[in-house]
Amino acid sequence: MNTLAVYGLLALTTAPPLVPNAALLAWAGVLAADGDLHLALVLPVVAGSALLGDLLLHLAARRFGRPARAWMGRRARRRAFLERTSLLVDRYGVPFVAGVRFLPAGRVAAALVTGVVRYPVRRYLLGCAIAETLWASYSVGVGYLGTTATHSFVPALALSIGLSALVCGATALVQHVALRHLAVRSAQQVEAGEGGEDKGETGEEGAVEAVDAAAAEVGAQQDGGQENGVQ
Repeated sequence: MNTLAVYGLLALTTAPPLVPNAALLAWAGVLAADGDLHLALVLPVVAGSALLGDLLLHLAARRFGRPARAWMGRRARRRAFLERTSLLVDRYGVPFVAGVRFLPAGRVAAALVTGVVRYPVRRYLLGCAIAETLWASYSVGVGYLGTTATHSFVPALALSIGLSALVCGATALVQHVALRHLAVRSAQQVEAGEGGEDKGETGEEGAVEAVDAAAAEVGAQQDGGQENGVQ
């Protein structure tokens, strides 16, 4: 296959979310180890195209934020997901944006929530850049190192899939702990009489208004966040 076509295929399969490409990235590492591709070009292509996809998703979520909030407020599960994830974005910021990328469908979740609450674009891009650099490095790197060590594609592919599953599991565990911490803290606030009014809001309208309030709170920090670059 033509070298330029391989780079183009890598870009096309990493820019959109939810495209299975672990085998392709491991294969790119194999080709780099064999000298058919340049590792110094493969990594920027993979990470850069993924970052571009993240940005487009985020901007789309910002553009259609209110309809998205209304849609997510119609069902309890979607409403709870948006509310809890909004709290995590507000509390942990850039580290959360970087970490959630490694969860199943994490790219979509991070882009949707940060766009809906109008999280500062520069902070969002910083978190995504950290995540995509790490993701591209280990996804391509295991193919490169595996081929260098074993001179075989199959072990490299197994390493790539196994490492992806390990990272995903570790990130899911961290998110689970963070969510439990927020749940305990919210329960304590309710018992103490703090935030009881907000917790009492039920139904679609109340949920949308609560998320709107969270969006306003995050958006109020946007100017300062853009000046500082990081929180």
